[in-house]
This record gives sequence, structure tokens and C-alpha cells, in this order.
Amino acid sequence: MKSVVDRLLALLLLGPAMFLCIPAMIAIRIESRGNPLFLQTRVGRNQKPFTLFKLRTMAHGTGDRGSHEVSAAQVTRIGQLLRRTKVDELPQIINVLIGNMSFVGPRPCLPNQSELIAERDARNVFSVLPGITGPAQLSGIDMSTPRELAIADAAYISERSLRMDLELCPKVGDAVIRRHVFPA
Repeated sequence: MKSVVDRLLALLLLGPAMFLCIPAMIAIRIESRGNPLFLQTRVGRNQKPFTLFKLRTMAHGTGDRGSHEVSAAQVTRIGQLLRRTKVDELPQIINVLIGNMSFVGPRPCLPNQSELIAERDARNVFSVLPGITGPAQLSGIDMSTPRELAIADAAYISERSLRMDLELCPKVGDAVIRRHVFPA
């Protein structure tokens, strides 16, 4: 049922997402060279690699590293805005339509994040589709603390339900507005 709801929601949001993504892609291209769409291999369900779609927020040629592993100077000016508003995540709606991501779930990691992969594997986190967002991110836990993140992801998996996911979605918008768009 979760998969059906995810795909229906993705179909509904695809048009409005493209309405935001196209001007963002133009702005990215004006500011720096390179493809405005960022494609990156991530680890998905059952540790199967997949291609994640995002808008590029870092300088062209930064490489495959987690956001917490690069300096703020490597993030472009438009990239700062896209990250703050989370518009850079909108192309992941395509991943949801393809079926290799969900709206809510553990954030997919990079294949070179071996410590996080080991922690998640030990807690069966790879048994579910990764998500565009999840409770760990809403709690401020990121990939720089692999053990803490894997524990939070496992807790979500043990309690997850369609209702819980639907309740989390509005919280994402609220968190973006409160923390990033209009911080106190």
C-alpha cells in the first residue's frame, strides 16, 4: 500500500516540482558550468545501488562525497538557497516514480560510507526503501554520526506505518520553513 500511495503522490507532485526545478536548473547553469542535474550512486533497498537524482548544489567537479564531508566554500550561492529550501531534493520524486525510493524512509547513503553501511546492515535498515526524508533528518541526525543514524533508522522501521509516514510529511514542510527559510 505504501508503494501505491508514494507513486500516486509522486504523480501529483511531479508537475509542481518541475515548475520549481526548471528555473532552479537555469540558475544553476548560469552560475556555474556543468549539468544542473546531479546524478549519484547511492545504496538502496537490500544494499542494491541506484542512481539518485538531485539538483547540483556544489561546484562542478566536487566529487562523490557526503555533504558533511565538503567545505561550505564548495557549495554554490544558488546551491545554498536550494539546500535551505530543500528544492534540490525535488528531482528525487523521479526516484519515487521509478520505485527505488519512498517519500519517507532512511536517507540513502553513498557506497563509500562503509561505517554507516555496516551499522545499518547490523540493524536491518536496508530491508526498506530509502526515503527522500525520514524521522532521523527531522530530528537533526545526519550521516556524520553513523551509529546514531542507524539506530534512529531502525527505530523508524520497527514502528513505521502508512499513517506515520503521512503524519511526517507535513512536518517536513514545517521544518524547512522554521529551520531554513525563516530561522528564529
